[in-house]
Amino acid sequence: MKQLRRSLAITATLWALASHAQQEVMVSQYMFNGLFLNPAYAGSHGYVSSSLLHRAQWVQMEGAPRTSMLAIDGPLLNGKMGVGFSLVHDEIGISKDVDLSGHYAYHLRVGQRSRIALGLRAGVSIYSARVGDLQYWDSNDPLYQGNIQNQPVGKFGFGLYWYDATSYVGLSVPTIYAADGAITINAPDALDHYFTQHYYLQAGKVFPLGEYFNVKPSTVIKYEPEAPLQADINCNFLYKERVWFGAGYRTGDALVGMVEYQVTPQLRIGYAYDMTTSRLRPYGGGSHEIMLGLDLGRDLIKIKTPRYF
Repeated sequence: MKQLRRSLAITATLWALASHAQQEVMVSQYMFNGLFLNPAYAGSHGYVSSSLLHRAQWVQMEGAPRTSMLAIDGPLLNGKMGVGFSLVHDEIGISKDVDLSGHYAYHLRVGQRSRIALGLRAGVSIYSARVGDLQYWDSNDPLYQGNIQNQPVGKFGFGLYWYDATSYVGLSVPTIYAADGAITINAPDALDHYFTQHYYLQAGKVFPLGEYFNVKPSTVIKYEPEAPLQADINCNFLYKERVWFGAGYRTGDALVGMVEYQVTPQLRIGYAYDMTTSRLRPYGGGSHEIMLGLDLGRDLIKIKTPRYF
């Protein structure tokens, strides 16, 4: 019976600490924030690009995820290389993670109009968990002995990214390896590691629809060995090269609506709302996501086309 209680306690703790497949960031406006998914995205524009995003997931639910993200990237050596930096603050339940990462990409020309980039990501996560806030049966269980406070975890990732003026395809593993042994030291039988590998396949294409409209279908497919395969399927319309609006579906999770407004050639703002369709729907509201983007240098290099991704 004691072994059964221990197993149940470990299961509950794992749910609180790692059941969410959100160890890597999950955002609905991924098509405008590629650096968070793929380090090879760095420098894929001819100017410095930055974005600030906040996501409040499953509002009204205690312990629901809250994520804030900042990213900036730009080209070097006439676009042959790209560098970037990202900062992510993520909270869910008893855990908090602050991730600081540098991104590097090397861009190779493929034909006359397209390029392929190889990207690397290296950084550190500062991880904390209030283990003492959990309710458990066995007060002597070593799994619950002491909180985790500001534990540094080194991380490394990789990505590939093909793109031209109106389309892109990417494949990435944002965390190939994480030095997280200090996090699992109290429960070596329950956890081999905390941060797991997540695989992302991203793709999108812009098609013209007459004089005033363009349409962009896009998708990101996520695979994590310990979770079901999940896909975001979206379709966005661009009106007069100024206003994006569209909808999407995240399998097993939510319907998504979004809008983005290009205030100036440099400044853009966006909003997305997720309506939960899973069994969590009765216990909380949907998810809200606000984005602010700033592109520096577009006026200097005379870019006339709108930003598609």
